[in-house]
Amino acid sequence: MIDVPDSHQDLLESSVASLATIGPDGRPQLTEVWFLYDEGSVALSLNSSRQKTKNLVARPQCSLLILDLDVPQRYLELRGDVEVTADDGSFVEKVGKKYSADLRAYDQPGDERVVVRIVPKKINAVDMRG
Repeated sequence: MIDVPDSHQDLLESSVASLATIGPDGRPQLTEVWFLYDEGSVALSLNSSRQKTKNLVARPQCSLLILDLDVPQRYLELRGDVEVTADDGSFVEKVGKKYSADLRAYDQPGDERVVVRIVPKKINAVDMRG
């Protein structure tokens, strides 16, 4: 279970987050992602062919930034490692319900869905308004 302050709990229901991974050349890669606060943790449904997925399998370190789109001076950052597991189809369905979308429609033939669960080592809850 992640320990997010009450002041930033609402951001766990946000619609989008920025995921930073480390690419094969050692440089950061930043991607906007859909996510789900599920069973006390933040998780993503990704497909196996995406570079961000390959990055996370090779190097599990990541940072997820959830920006308050109404008050951009306020955000939540989760820094840590990921656990990547095969998705039996149930998790992609949960994420799809949140976004009213079929995420598998974005997959190519042969793609497999995985669950990427973030295990935070550090949580930064920031509000620069004062």
